[in-house]
Amino acid sequence: MPDMLLEMACPGPVCGVDEAGRGPWAGPVSAGAVILDPARLPAGLDDSKKLTAKARAALELEIKDKALAWGVGLASVEEIEELNILQATGLAMRRAVEALAITPAFALVDGNYRFKLPCEIKTVVKGDSISSSIAAASILAKVARDRLMTEMDTVYPGYGFAAHKGYHAQVHVEALRTLGPCAIHRRSWEPVRLLLIERGELVVD
Repeated sequence: MPDMLLEMACPGPVCGVDEAGRGPWAGPVSAGAVILDPARLPAGLDDSKKLTAKARAALELEIKDKALAWGVGLASVEEIEELNILQATGLAMRRAVEALAITPAFALVDGNYRFKLPCEIKTVVKGDSISSSIAAASILAKVARDRLMTEMDTVYPGYGFAAHKGYHAQVHVEALRTLGPCAIHRRSWEPVRLLLIERGELVVD
């Protein structure tokens, strides 16, 4: 289970930072940033992928209530296409950190890539399983993105976004073949790009 040992070893205030949505075929990439209060830690913090949707939703409310500061940032499909997914992830992370009500001195960032953030950085591989702050950030990022993709299911019906959130699923593949990509599909993603070629909507020299 994650703990606060890394946070206590860094000069404060320390925020955890994590992303959600780097791999889907559709929708934005999101990021969370959280400065936890060591005296008021939400119970049950863990890597968001290990939690049920119900547990994540409950923890989102508790994190926002108990944390010293929290922020969520998004990078749009257009920004993903323009910058590439790695740089768009960094943009979402920077927006999440900049949204914090308290300016952090240090950020613990999940993964091994040093994105440009407005504070000192320590990367932590599998950080959402090690650091409570990163775990909290992973939950906020995941819940925010899932909520948005559920809303997109109404805006762009027929793709099943509420169920698969834009990730690979057979129903998503079939909808793409029937309906073609919609405005929130990442057209440079190989499965989407190949479908565009197949439908004659993209010509490759």
